[in-house]
Amino acid sequence: MEQSFGLSDRRSLIAALALLPLAACATPMGRYTVEDAVRRLLQLSSERAFARLTEPGGFYDDQLTRIVPPDLSGGKGGAVLSALLRTNAVRNQVARSLNDVAVDLADNATPIVMDAVQRMTLADAVSVLRGGPTAATDLLAREARGSVVEALLPGASRALRSDMFEMLSAALSASGGRDYAALADNVSGQIGDAIFRAIGREEAEIRRDPGATRDPILMALLR
Repeated sequence: MEQSFGLSDRRSLIAALALLPLAACATPMGRYTVEDAVRRLLQLSSERAFARLTEPGGFYDDQLTRIVPPDLSGGKGGAVLSALLRTNAVRNQVARSLNDVAVDLADNATPIVMDAVQRMTLADAVSVLRGGPTAATDLLAREARGSVVEALLPGASRALRSDMFEMLSAALSASGGRDYAALADNVSGQIGDAIFRAIGREEAEIRRDPGATRDPILMALLR
């Protein structure tokens, strides 16, 4: 049976944990540790974020996560690309295609993010307790962003060379194709950043109303 906590008990728990040394923070809350609770916070935040992002329009329909055509005006083919993306109609078409790619590629990031969640250390848990509304996600992003972007890069590169981006392909081919790498790097980085912004938003919402999760451990940790 799960252990229940009253409001005064929760406040006392958080106050006490903030003052304890690292070793003491391993003390179980019932059959769970503080580290377990932080992992649950991140796991739930990530699950909710990916559920939203992988829906049709999951990136484009949300200003927080929308992927935009990059500005490569300093590159070898920059003049051609700038001219191509100057009109809103073309720019919007490219943006929608980029966001469709983001939806398709988001699944590639899921196992990497979840693995990073499971590798959270005890020091991370203490930092989360003392941090702000996205403290857990900030730690997760510092640990996993590089791996996420690396996993997204091959798929982004393939997509940018597909028929979906015929106009971009023509412009880049005219410049010798030397901006493909820069374009793929930019898009992969945008997708990675959008994923962690989405996770952070979910974390902040869970922190704001932990009772809505109906999870006694998160309720004890966050209230």
